[in-house]
Amino acid sequence: MAVLCSDAVVLRTWPVHEADLIVSFFTRDYGKMRGVAKSALKSRRRFGGALEPMTQVRAWFAERPRQELARLDQLEIVRSPLALPVDAARLAVLSFYAEVLDEALPDHDPQDTIFRLVTSVLEQTTIEQPWLPLTYFTLWMTRLLGLLPDLAHCTVCSEPLRPQEVWFNGYADGLFCAVHRHPHDDQLAPDAWQAAQRMLRAPVSAFAAEPWHRRRAQDLRRFTLQSLERHLERKIRSAEILARSD
Repeated sequence: MAVLCSDAVVLRTWPVHEADLIVSFFTRDYGKMRGVAKSALKSRRRFGGALEPMTQVRAWFAERPRQELARLDQLEIVRSPLALPVDAARLAVLSFYAEVLDEALPDHDPQDTIFRLVTSVLEQTTIEQPWLPLTYFTLWMTRLLGLLPDLAHCTVCSEPLRPQEVWFNGYADGLFCAVHRHPHDDQLAPDAWQAAQRMLRAPVSAFAAEPWHRRRAQDLRRFTLQSLERHLERKIRSAEILARSD
């Protein structure tokens, strides 16, 4: 078995047997994978603190013939989420990233654009600024999965949307004008609608100097979350924790 090496992000771990762990990790070169980390609960030399969710690592692993799980040999930390202070909001955001990636990405399908998105938002996810990267992540994941509608035009009539008259609901794709909105639709605030269009044209770092309190673009996060959950056909559990902080 050839040992492969790739930059990766740890997503989740599950205990198996006495000291082993199953690890879900998203690699830059080989896509999302699952592997067995033998004696991970005992060996700090090979794994140390590298198994925390959303830790950026250099991973060494080998795919085994006719077996679903790879053999995970070593993880070397590149950037740990625990290197910065952690509070409830930041921890919830990191958990959200991990859950969405683990549920939405297919196995063994390299997604370099998504990998670059993940590393860029992780760099910006701090105690002081968790909501900006969260908003950017949900918007771009929706787009990269092919779920984001045309933000500039009504889904029904294709007429240009006006900032004060943009609507969405949790049961249908797209955005709606005032004429074609449903009775119980939610309004997408002008600032959120405009921010979404700006975010699709610039890196997350371009917004770092802006004030981004937790209420800003809250409706945009709800809109993109609903799109993701429709695609996954399940509720994202970590979103419920985020809702209590959001």
